[in-house]
Amino acid sequence: MRRLRITLLGLAAILAGLVTAPPAHAAPLFKAPFPCGQTWTYSHHSAEVRLALDFVRSDGGATAGTPVLASAAGTAYRYYEAGGAGNYIAIDHGGGWKTYYFHLASYAVANGSYVSQGQTIGATGSTGNSTGAHIHYEQLYNGSGQTIVINGTSLAPYPGSYNQKYLASDNGCGGGTAKYWVDTFANAPGYASATSTAQTGTLYAGTNYVFCKVWGREIRDASGNFNHWWLRTDLDVGPANQYVSAYYLSRWGNDEARDNNGTTIPNC
Repeated sequence: MRRLRITLLGLAAILAGLVTAPPAHAAPLFKAPFPCGQTWTYSHHSAEVRLALDFVRSDGGATAGTPVLASAAGTAYRYYEAGGAGNYIAIDHGGGWKTYYFHLASYAVANGSYVSQGQTIGATGSTGNSTGAHIHYEQLYNGSGQTIVINGTSLAPYPGSYNQKYLASDNGCGGGTAKYWVDTFANAPGYASATSTAQTGTLYAGTNYVFCKVWGREIRDASGNFNHWWLRTDLDVGPANQYVSAYYLSRWGNDEARDNNGTTIPNC
């Protein structure tokens, strides 16, 4: 019996030596959670756990209502926490990596939907326990907060207040000059921006090219068809680089913006 006990203990030791911790999964190449070309300042305070950063816009544009972009591709989940994060989205990037985006004014994707890097997932707001519009942003690995890394560069050491450090975004920069061909089923009114209500011209029905898309005001018909995406294009009547609603696309569905080949039109 004594010999058997020693043998079992020895076997356990051997097995323990063979068991090693699973290898760490490399992080995605995370990009800034706000649109291409914009510059935001960021800060950290002790009440924010998991090494979070708060971002506010510093380039003269409004923080409130600015699109919040996915830092990397993954599956997006929508949540609400009245006394804390407010409207927020968690994106599961796989391999144990997640990003969180708190205090959204609104959501731009369905719960459980796959999102690409640079895709608009919501609008910057101040819902929940928040004193002003900002993006509360986190990167987590296996549930533990990580120091924020953007484009492979750590943002540490964190500043304790805004306007000490700044971050310029290259997220969603693709599609500025490339053309994507789409069919429109009716003449589409053109506007100077995705939120404007003053028509600047018309894009005729037929096959047209567009450059990119942005999230804006809703266009909806009496049958319940709708779209929030707006496509930058050159109008047939009116100035260049205007916006028409993706509602007028002949194919696809609500809140979709794809070309005739099914390719998702990139963010502007």
